[in-house]
Amino acid sequence: MDKLVIEGGKPLSGTIRIHGAKNAALPILAASLLAEGSVKLLNVPQLLDIDVMLDILRNLGCRAEHEEQTVLLDGANIASSHIPEPLMRQMRSSVFLMGPLLARFGEVQLYQPGGCAIGERKIDLHLRGLAALGADIEEKGSRIVCKAKRLTGAEIILDFPSVGATENIMMAAVLAKGRTTIVGAAREPEIQDLQRFLNELGAKVRGAGTDTIFIDGVDRLEGCVFEIIPDRIVSGTVMVAAAATRGDVTLEGAHPAHLTSLIHVLRRAGVQIDVGDGIMKVGASGRLKAVDRVVTSPYPAFPTDLQAQVMTLLALSDGVSVMKETIFEGRFKHVDELCRMGADIRVDLNHAFIRGVPQLYGTSVEATDLRAGAALVIAGLAAHGRTVVEQVHHIDRGYDRIEAMFSKLNGDIVRVTNESLKLQGQR
Repeated sequence: MDKLVIEGGKPLSGTIRIHGAKNAALPILAASLLAEGSVKLLNVPQLLDIDVMLDILRNLGCRAEHEEQTVLLDGANIASSHIPEPLMRQMRSSVFLMGPLLARFGEVQLYQPGGCAIGERKIDLHLRGLAALGADIEEKGSRIVCKAKRLTGAEIILDFPSVGATENIMMAAVLAKGRTTIVGAAREPEIQDLQRFLNELGAKVRGAGTDTIFIDGVDRLEGCVFEIIPDRIVSGTVMVAAAATRGDVTLEGAHPAHLTSLIHVLRRAGVQIDVGDGIMKVGASGRLKAVDRVVTSPYPAFPTDLQAQVMTLLALSDGVSVMKETIFEGRFKHVDELCRMGADIRVDLNHAFIRGVPQLYGTSVEATDLRAGAALVIAGLAAHGRTVVEQVHHIDRGYDRIEAMFSKLNGDIVRVTNESLKLQGQR
């Protein structure tokens, strides 16, 4: 099993270009099944979750090639709409295939998805939305079968602005008869990117980025060439790491408009952020200040996917910060690991009370999920001494070679196997 070995205490510096957004690429890969022609996607990162999605597409009969940052897809010869359970359990985002397969073939069989253990994430809003479009849904244990001769447009009201449900309903509705209206839709940039992609295929979708989306069904969709937006969570992770190590980093390709809530929090902490034409400069020269209250909430509010990383920064800031997690009840698992590095954090239900300390200290820690792993890497980069981060496969789900990314910015971080780590210790 791979590990990351980090020699901390070096300020990050330099310039980096942010890779494509995982959370945009995954639903767009699924939506490619709707096209009757070939699809070429640009700026697709090399991630474990992307590999799993491509494996699922190949299993269904789709031709899928991934070289560098380009993916070529051709679903003309898809022979099945049945997604095997072992592949479903590797990644939660496999549920995105439900809407496209149902719309194209009139039937899909799949299983409850897997993914990071960060709390309960039901798919009832997905199923309720598809049922409103006319799907007949049967659940037997973990197996789900959806059937519909032809989906029909409907008004669908979401009780919660679920990103996944919004995207799944969008993908199913583009081939439905008539108009579909999604009320209470999620507003994330990744949903806006999906709308742009679907419209490039020939769909008629508008309203993404607001809480109401309108889809007028069409009879067929063609192929296209499309470039994925930069990953705002990777951008945020780099920004926080630059601040935590008291470095000076320039980000190219990031979209500041997608990071407004994070920029606000970082500036309150005393981080210097300059936004220019296609670049952001992030720096911190001295010890930062506590932020009295940070609350995770659906976009455009502060993202739950950056909660763990910012908590690491606040653990090194002067004063007491309070962070409230409102999205996932199991997303404070990184706290114990940070405390092992010298952080002073107390958790009470969905609140974390963070008393800043002058220094973190390297030790062996374990990534319990994707974003927790990123937070521990930041902690290791900022800490005094050596940090070893285990369970790196979680991090690989969302960061394209995180060790290479931070090495470009003067970070002393390498990926090793258990055997090579033993040899290092013997020298």
